[in-house]
Amino acid sequence: MKYNFDEYIDRRGTDCIKYDGMAPFYDVSDLLPMWIADMDFKSPPCVIDALRRRIEHGVYGYSLPSPQWETAITDWLKRRHGWYVQPGELGFVGGIVPALAFVLEAFTNEGDAILMQPPVYHPYSFVTRDLKRTPVYNPLKLVDGQYEIDFEDFERKASRSKVFFLCNPHNPGGRVWTFDELHRMAEICARYNVLVISDEIHCDMPLKGYHHTPFALVGPEAAQNSITFMAASKTFNVAGLKSSYHIIPNDDIRERFARFLRYRELDTAHLFATEAIAEAYNHGEEWLEQMLEYVEGNVDYMQEYIRTHMPRLDMIRPQASYLVFLDARGLDMTDDEIMHFFTHDARVAVTSGAVYGEGGSGFVRFNLGCPRHTLHLALERIKQAYDNLQ
Repeated sequence: MKYNFDEYIDRRGTDCIKYDGMAPFYDVSDLLPMWIADMDFKSPPCVIDALRRRIEHGVYGYSLPSPQWETAITDWLKRRHGWYVQPGELGFVGGIVPALAFVLEAFTNEGDAILMQPPVYHPYSFVTRDLKRTPVYNPLKLVDGQYEIDFEDFERKASRSKVFFLCNPHNPGGRVWTFDELHRMAEICARYNVLVISDEIHCDMPLKGYHHTPFALVGPEAAQNSITFMAASKTFNVAGLKSSYHIIPNDDIRERFARFLRYRELDTAHLFATEAIAEAYNHGEEWLEQMLEYVEGNVDYMQEYIRTHMPRLDMIRPQASYLVFLDARGLDMTDDEIMHFFTHDARVAVTSGAVYGEGGSGFVRFNLGCPRHTLHLALERIKQAYDNLQ
């Protein structure tokens, strides 16, 4: 490979949440962090060079978005996803989780039902409850090692919901939804006038044999009844730049959301974000392809290691991204006992599957965006704790 993903980079002492921010979440120290969803790889050299150039200029006053930003994104979407985003449909937002809150404030009222599909990214529920809206759940079904949608239940719940939070691809299960699945959800939501919010932050990371379909591309009923949120943060490991974007084909929805952001001055980027993101999309594709190949190797390594050394554990093999939903139900433990096993016995920081809602109990989310030596060390620690259970 041209890029060295085996390189160990000490992130401790850099104020990163993954290493320096573990203390509030775990009551033990000396943990190997395999939890929060960023990678331990350096971002592409083009991103580093762009930031260096901007820093070396030395003046950091009020700034306009880089003129390359919108063109770089639309070219990327066309090239990678076959999505021809029209001028004006694209807008900046500082992060996808705050953007979910903005949507609820702009399009819903207290008490409105917000549909989601657990086990799913937990801020969906947190944001909904914090804003006094009502979460409504369409639990996914685990069938032959992958999640499927219960469409009868989905339609029942959609018929009384105002907004649907779609995780596409799915986090934490790593599922890449098919065109037919997305189209069926789009038809149901259009029928009941449910606004679809498609969180596609992992869209650029389908693994071998899979292809991401943007929700808005499955038909006019999807395009005209949705807001899509995307970002380069997972793709190029630049979450700290706080640069996400929304794509809204429907004129009325776009103007309503843009007005909400504009009145609160939430629609402009800081001076380091847009230029670096443009460089990533324009020149980071080779890095991305090699990173995905490396991550796929980590997935293979973990799956084989578990099968060989810890058969009471299992994993949902991800179809996208570097996150694995690890099945610990074979340990016959409660969720608290599972977390004690990983954090106290194995000294590995993971995220409890219980936080993702119904269907997450008995699982933990595990981050494979790291050098293989780090993954090996984590698995060795888990195996030692596992063997002690015998």
